[in-house]
Amino acid sequence: MRRFAPFSAAWFRAAALALLAALPLAASAQANAPDGPPVRFGILPLGGAFESRSDWDPLLAELSRAINRPVSVLSVNSYEALAQAIQRDEVDMAFLSGKMALDAVTQRRMKVVAQVVRHDGLPGYRALLLSRKAPPFNSLKNLLEQPDRWRLARGEKLSVSGFIVPQLQLFLPNHIAMETRFRSEIVGTHQATALAVANNEADVATNNTADFERFKTRFPAETERLQVIWESDLIPHAQIVVRREYTPELRKRVQAFLTGYGRAKGPRGDAERVVLKSLHDLAGFVAADNSSLQPAARLAYQLAKQNAMTAQWVNDAAREARLQRIESSYAEQVSVLKDVSP
Repeated sequence: MRRFAPFSAAWFRAAALALLAALPLAASAQANAPDGPPVRFGILPLGGAFESRSDWDPLLAELSRAINRPVSVLSVNSYEALAQAIQRDEVDMAFLSGKMALDAVTQRRMKVVAQVVRHDGLPGYRALLLSRKAPPFNSLKNLLEQPDRWRLARGEKLSVSGFIVPQLQLFLPNHIAMETRFRSEIVGTHQATALAVANNEADVATNNTADFERFKTRFPAETERLQVIWESDLIPHAQIVVRREYTPELRKRVQAFLTGYGRAKGPRGDAERVVLKSLHDLAGFVAADNSSLQPAARLAYQLAKQNAMTAQWVNDAAREARLQRIESSYAEQVSVLKDVSP
């Protein structure tokens, strides 16, 4: 009997894209010339740059039709590269988490229009620490007692689950600074950090529940070598931000498209849901505004304060001045995030 291999996630995504392309477009989008220049969409790196771009392509093609504007894609290999592109005003819309979304809204004239929803229904995800199952580097107790013996694989400093939350909730309370206390460190994406531990290039990795679920489906053999030794509190999901200079009408059209994507019944809705599943196992998007970033601002404030309290200072006055600046900056952020006007 001839046997066939099961279809891959990539096959289903390709089939969904073909189905979406075959469905009739809105008459207005066909008839009208584009309403303006391309919208430049920045993608938070999840796996690799090419992988992230191919996952988003079907949704962004539909977004282009919905708003009658071309959509170009900026997919990069690091948080820092995306942050620099936003600073250079090379991004008009973006998929961002925590600290990056916070900076985009408070410093780069952007507004939150939507927040992602995952299939598990939880209002957030958790940061993780991964280690191999085999001793001796497989115990949280050993890690906290002798961090200088462990090799660390972590996310960039802008990564909420890859750096900020583990530093704030686990390491600093145990008098461990991630940047200085480990034997060595590798900095990369969540996929790269998990692979580093699985392949014995590191002993412990920061990660998160959403990315680790994705990792399990793509690297089942490597997953068998790993275990979770710590979980954080819930972290709010990522947001879609749009340039503030765009008209309220355009922002509303973007929001309406996102919140409706994957909600319809029938073949089109089925195809959109396949696309969403490939995007970090998303269930869709819900409408949101700048106030959804208040938990991210709180995390950044707590980390800055914790760092100031544990740092060495020439005198108490210098420490107090730093703490006052942190309080003032946090108050300004809270004020900006209360602005939920269209």
